[in-house]
Order: sequence, then structure tokens, then C-alpha cells
Amino acid sequence: MSAPGVDVHNRFPGKEKSEQNVEDIPMSSSERKRDDGNAGLVAFLTQPQDPANLGIFRVFFGILMMIDIPQERGMSSIGNRWEDSTLCIFPLFNWLQPLPVDWMYVVYLIMFMAAFGIALGCCYRSSCVMFIITYWYIFFLDKIVWNNHSYLYGLISIMLLMTDANRYWSLDGYFNESIRNTCVPRWNYWIIKFQIFLVYFYAGVKKLDMDWMSGYSMTGLSKKWVFDPFRLLVSNEFIDLYMVHISGLIFDLSEGFLLLFDKTRPAGLLFGSMFHLMNSQMFHIGMFPWTMLATMPFFLRSDWPRRLSRVMPACFAYFLPLRDDPRVDVRFTERSENDNTVTEQRADECEERYVYIRKTFLIGLASVYVAVQLFLPWSHFITQGYNAWTNGLYGYSWDMMVHSWSTQHIRVEVVDMATNASHFLIPGVWIAGRSRKRARWSSHPDMIKQYATCLAQKLRDRAELNISNPAINFDIWRSMNGRFQQRMFDPKVDLVKAPWSPFQKTKWVLPLMIDLSPWRTKLDEIEKEVSKNNFTEVVFVADFPGLNLENFVKEDLNASITVLEGTVVVEQGGHNVTLEKNEVHTVQSNDTHIVHTVSQVPSCWMYTYTNMTLANNVTLQDLEQQLRMAHKNSSSVWTNMTVVEKFEYFMMQKMFIFTGSFQEAFNAVQNIVYGHQQMEDGGGDAESLQDREEEGKSDE
Repeated sequence: MSAPGVDVHNRFPGKEKSEQNVEDIPMSSSERKRDDGNAGLVAFLTQPQDPANLGIFRVFFGILMMIDIPQERGMSSIGNRWEDSTLCIFPLFNWLQPLPVDWMYVVYLIMFMAAFGIALGCCYRSSCVMFIITYWYIFFLDKIVWNNHSYLYGLISIMLLMTDANRYWSLDGYFNESIRNTCVPRWNYWIIKFQIFLVYFYAGVKKLDMDWMSGYSMTGLSKKWVFDPFRLLVSNEFIDLYMVHISGLIFDLSEGFLLLFDKTRPAGLLFGSMFHLMNSQMFHIGMFPWTMLATMPFFLRSDWPRRLSRVMPACFAYFLPLRDDPRVDVRFTERSENDNTVTEQRADECEERYVYIRKTFLIGLASVYVAVQLFLPWSHFITQGYNAWTNGLYGYSWDMMVHSWSTQHIRVEVVDMATNASHFLIPGVWIAGRSRKRARWSSHPDMIKQYATCLAQKLRDRAELNISNPAINFDIWRSMNGRFQQRMFDPKVDLVKAPWSPFQKTKWVLPLMIDLSPWRTKLDEIEKEVSKNNFTEVVFVADFPGLNLENFVKEDLNASITVLEGTVVVEQGGHNVTLEKNEVHTVQSNDTHIVHTVSQVPSCWMYTYTNMTLANNVTLQDLEQQLRMAHKNSSSVWTNMTVVEKFEYFMMQKMFIFTGSFQEAFNAVQNIVYGHQQMEDGGGDAESLQDREEEGKSDE
């Protein structure tokens, strides 16, 4: 942006444009004297750099966050998530609580305006501080929705606060000539490059896992439309194993290095662009692909926006980034002993010493940040209370897409300790909206402990239930990366009273049956064979010695148990049947049976379910076929739309989400000012439309 009354092509009269690359500007003589040991590192990291690239990245990030806040940050679903203060929540710290719903809208508004301020470079430091406070408050408030890219956004905001990203193409620079188009120290670039490099490299290191390298982490991606051209040449199995898993591992390990070096950077830009664009079409991960695309130019020369601006027509010069070479702070200029002018500008040695101490402090602060980021993804041996089948909470370790989950069964049993009466709750009761649909709370010991504590309090508060001393047991069956369905937590433990500490191993977490992992190849073969029958499905189950599974079979299902390993006793109708390996037993329909594991080793078996109503009723078969065709036709509507129609539909949906979000925010501010009740038309509709959009895309 150009300052009023200043010529666009020469904004600093009296100063000749330097032909010297700013990256080659020599250090001052006093700094060269310190160029040994730590002082040499400080001198290197504080060398002046062109601020252009950093300023453009600031603009990109601010705009992307403005788009993200009404969507993935949840501004469109505030009413659904936070309006009912009686619901259970999952904050990182139990003392952290949501504000009243109207004030939650204010928090989001502040976060949005802060992102806008970052994009404009307006009141830059204050905007960064307000964004950091509001963003991390929302982040820490709900662990259920954590993911790695949300964590990355928060880190970028912290790094931007530490840097001088408002020295180029900013309103701060427009109104303050002292910082306009002035150089930034080298570490401003290197700390962000370090973080982006770490995202790629650590993601690759986390994929050095047998599940990932064997192709079990992300099965079924070959069916996505982005792989249509490849399916003409290779099979789906080849795409899933080699193009998704092996190529994904190689990409993550190498992409950071490709971007760092000049000779390999073109390849890094090409592969990175392809990777993130494909991800944007395969996954619902918000602005993450576009944010990573925005970081890629950051690895180019620091003056690339300036050079690009210079080749644009002069008529656009007022609106484009500055073309002039950056100004260098006088303390970075080469000093001559006889140069009295420079000597006067540099002031005395005390001031010089202060500047050096300040630079050293900032670099020290950046070094602490680097050390924390290097260590935190591997800190799970300290925070053992968060570990279950995977290490730590999901969302800050860069273990992206390494684990896929399937939840077969969740049973929540409440026992009134005063009467020994048992009651069963619907899993997810007293959890708001989308969070209730997510199963993440059921796979982390810290969250299930929070949920049990919250449920117990809700039951005590409901006087009509007359349950003053509840014990709550969870029986949760999950499969990770295609393994057997098995229990995650000991179903005999009362989780209301069960001990939990963030720094101690959780004893009521049952171990993952790693020894049974080789069975996955056989399970895949069985499932493919069974899938040939449209009315039959299989479920593979494993259980620990001494435990039992209680299961109800519906009336229209024909179910049988086939033992794959170990010994089980099937109890039903007052009769017990002992089954050894490879033996099959048919269980009665419309009745409950119990499978006891009596062997010394874990037992494995499979249920084979056949829907006899569909299998024996041709009319219902025809109806199912018609439903499948209708679903296929509805899914193809999006595919058959023209590019213009898709764009119009996309923009209409986004406009509805944004307008609904800000209408609700406006209503909330009115409520605070005038004391009115919260209006209920807008935010919920925006969220519903967003849900429908995601469901429609999932059908592709």
C-alpha cells in the first residue's frame, strides 16, 4: 500500500535504490567482532532480510483464518455446541468452561476481527495477541474436535506474534513510515520454515509404522475420484498400498528437504501442490490444504513478491505490494571509523549493547519454541495418562491419518450402589451435537473419565431418578487399522471412582492385541468372500481370558459363531456349548447369548449375520436394489453438474454459512446490549447446511 503523497516508484526521496541484494548486506563491524560462538549465531540469525515474503504469508494466513472461523472453528454451530450449559464437555483443563452462549459469539467475533487485522497488518501485535487468546481458548475448550492442523494454526499465530510480519504491505506500515518496507531479521523466516519442515518430517517419521507401511491405515482411498485416471492402469489394491501409503510416507519424509534447497525446490513445489490439492478433494479438513499451499512460496527467495510486483503494469502499482528495495535498519549497515554520520545514528555503546541484548533475547525465545516443538510430539512417556492404544491425545504429534478406527459397540451401564439396580444409558447422552456423533471421547482414557464424572453428576442432579451413588461401567469395542474388534477398557471398573492422572499409566486401559495383527490378511480374504452375498456380513471379535461378551441377535438375522482361535463357551437359553478352533455354532435369533472366553489365551471368533427377511423376500430385494440405484443417482448429481453450476452451488452454501454465522453473532451482541433472548434462526440452519454439504461430498 502506498502512503499519501509519496511517489509509488520512489517512496523514500533522497535515498538511492540499492542494487545490492538485501540478503548480502554485510553486518556492522561491532557484530563481526562478536562473530564467534553464540555471538556468531546471533549475528547470522539477525542478518537483515527482505520483509516481502513474510508480509505476503501474513496476508494469506489472515484470509484463510477468516474463512476457517465460521466453518471448522465452529462459529456456525455455537448455539448447538455451547447453548446448553448442562451438557458434558471435554476441556483440556477441567477448570476451563465455556462462557454464556452470547459471549461465545463475542469470542468468535473477536477472533474473526483479529484474523482480519492480521491480514491487513492493522494493529498487528494487538491483533495477534487477541487471535492467540481467543483461538487457544476455543481449542483447549473441546478436545473432541482436536486435530493436527488446528494445532498448527495456533502455532503459526504464535510465530507471527514473534515476527515483524507487518513491515510489508500492511496498514501499520502505511501509517508508520519508520517500519514501512524495513528489513526483518533472518530468524523471522527460519522459525516458520522450521515449523513447516517439522510438520512434513515428523508426519513421515510417525508413518514409519508397520500398520502404515503394510497399507492398513487408510484403506479404501483408491475409490476416490482423484484416483480415477490411475485405475485405468493399476488395481485399487496397488493404489491403496503404493500410491497412498508408500508414496505418502516418502512424500512426508522428503518434502521438507525438497523445499529447503534451491535445486530441488521446483520438485517440492510440484509434488506439494499435487499432494495438497488431492487432499482437499479427498478429506474434509477445512483450510489445511490451502494453508499448506500458502506456506510453499515461503521457501522461495524473500523478495519474490517484490520482483513479481515489478513486472506488473504500472497502473496497478498503488494496489500491489511495494516495488522498492527494502530499507535496512542503520544498525545493520557497514560502519567506517571516519563515518561520523553513521556514528551519530548508531548512538553510543550502551544503546548498541541494549540492541544486542534484545536481539539475543528474541532469538533465545525462538530457540525455546523450537526446543518445545522438537520435544512435544515425543513427550508421551511423561503424559502417560493420555496414552491408550495410541500415544497421547490426537492433535499435536503430527501422527496424521496413521490410525483408522471402527467402533462396533458401546454400552454404558449405571449401577445404583444403594440398590444394586442396573440401568443402561444411550452412549453420547448429554454430549452436544456433532461431538455426540464422534467416537473420539470413547477412545481416550482422559475423556472417558471426564464423561463418567459428568454423567454421575447429571444422575445425582436428576432427583426423579433417585440415584445418589452411581457406579458407571463402559464396555467399548473398537478395531484399529483393520484388527479384531476388542475391548478398550476394563468393563468391570467403575470409572467414576477409578483413578486417573495425566502423568501415570492408566491401569484400566486394556492392551491392544498386537499378537493378532497377522490375522488381518486372513480376515480380508474372508470378508471379500462373504461380501459376494449382499445380505451377509461378518464381524471379527477377540476377547481376553476370563471376560465375556453379551450380545443380542435381532429377529430377522440368522447368526452363527465360528471360532478362529482359543476356546469359548456360548451360553444361551440355559444351555452351554463349548467351541474349539474352527467349530461353528448357530445362535438363536431374537434372544441374548453370552460368549465366555475360557482359554488361557485370547479367543478370536467371527459372527456371520444373514438378513433372512431380505434374502427370502424378492420384493424387498427389489426395493433394496431400487434404493441403491436411487442413492447412486443422487450421488451422481454433483458429478454431472457443470463447473459453473458447482461453483454457484458451492458459493451459495458458503454464503449461507457465513451470513447465518454473522446474523447470529449480531443477535448475540444485541442480546448483551439490550438483554434480549437469543434468537434461534440462523446459526443452526447454517450448521445444518454445512452438515448436508459434508454428507453430500462424502457420497462422492
